[in-house]
Amino acid sequence: MKKSEIQIFLAHASEDKPAVLALYDRLKQAGYKPWLDKKDLIPGQIWRDEIPKAIKASQIFLACLSGKSANKQGYIQRELRIALDTLGQMLPGTIFFIPMRLEECEIPDLRSAEVSLNLRDIHRLDYWEEDGFEQLERAIGYQFKLEPEEPKQLLSVFNFEVVGVNAKGEQIRKESKQSQYFREDLGKGITLEMVAIPGGTFLMGTEDEEIERLVKKFNWEGFRRERPQHEVTVPPFFMGKYPITQAQWKAIASRTDLKVKQDLDFKPAYFKDRPDSDRRPVEQVKWYEAIEFCARLSKLTGREYRLPSEAEWEYACRAGTTTPFYFGETITGELANYNASNTYADEPKGEYREQTTPVGQFPPNAFGLYDMHGNVWEWCADTWHDNYEGAPTDGSVWTENGDDNRSLPRGGSCFLNPAYCRSAFRDYSSYRRDVNDLSNINRGFRVVCGAGRTL
Repeated sequence: MKKSEIQIFLAHASEDKPAVLALYDRLKQAGYKPWLDKKDLIPGQIWRDEIPKAIKASQIFLACLSGKSANKQGYIQRELRIALDTLGQMLPGTIFFIPMRLEECEIPDLRSAEVSLNLRDIHRLDYWEEDGFEQLERAIGYQFKLEPEEPKQLLSVFNFEVVGVNAKGEQIRKESKQSQYFREDLGKGITLEMVAIPGGTFLMGTEDEEIERLVKKFNWEGFRRERPQHEVTVPPFFMGKYPITQAQWKAIASRTDLKVKQDLDFKPAYFKDRPDSDRRPVEQVKWYEAIEFCARLSKLTGREYRLPSEAEWEYACRAGTTTPFYFGETITGELANYNASNTYADEPKGEYREQTTPVGQFPPNAFGLYDMHGNVWEWCADTWHDNYEGAPTDGSVWTENGDDNRSLPRGGSCFLNPAYCRSAFRDYSSYRRDVNDLSNINRGFRVVCGAGRTL
């Protein structure tokens, strides 16, 4: 089934009309077929007849609830009962019923006589949380096998070469690859290239034997945060070819007309005002500032941009490899920007540049992504967890029972030893979401968007 074939009925009370209208528009932008009385009832129709018809014709019924509407005695209660009764009359799986809270509130005590189903028995969706829309899309994807939509424009193809090295840092492989991508126009000649990342299953984290070796070699217990190793299945998505550059940051930060929650510093980077600074990754970016950037980018383009989940980031970084780095058993200063005066395996020492470098000057991984090892840390959307116990296995953002005051970046930076630039490395150190100072000048990010979007 295609997104455009999934009709989503939006049940709501009049008090929640503004929020539901915004949700309607967001669903339309994402490619679905929402149904809302204010938008879809034709003047002259008898609404008491048409609304039950629309419910029966829908594949999903969203019960939009708030503190004001959840216990209101009115037509929303009737719509909910109609939907529950419809569920009892139809074959299992024909209609997908989701109680969705627009804010924290109690779920109404409504029961269907046909199937002895109480509305409170159905697991709710909290749309008011940061990842509410993402969770709604994951629920839809879980219920329906979505087919890719035909894009309005074809994806472009780019060619590149990937290299592999052995533990001595010697090149043992060189292959030609190609990937698909599309380009966003950010204005004034600035563009953003988004690479198609295919879906797949991978082992996230590090096996116990390797962790114990790392702990012994580097005398640091933090590597234990990379376990237990677990299998994760990641849906396809698009990811930025490079970390967000200073030029891309300025193009969006300067658009105050797109502001969602907060102002953005036009030039936050420490390594700025240099001849090549526009091509260097932006850094000194707080987590909430990265979120604001994504929100503005979404408003500008009509696509849902966000930070990657930790699982998406590692999956994209590995690009099908199982070695510590996507280059192989180690890396060298010729392959990435990090503190190459320290070694990881048996490779020779290299250059320690002590500053960021323009994006794209080192070889990419097999997906066509550049600078995933070193240069700048890259923010993820998850909250911090001490290990992977209870981690989701579907590639989704992990916030449940996490430290809401901390998020984690991935990938290491130009200042760090190679062990901290590995595909699996995770650490929050002092990475509070709202704090930034000169001791952490190396935090940047790259963006992702869903593969099902219409281009």
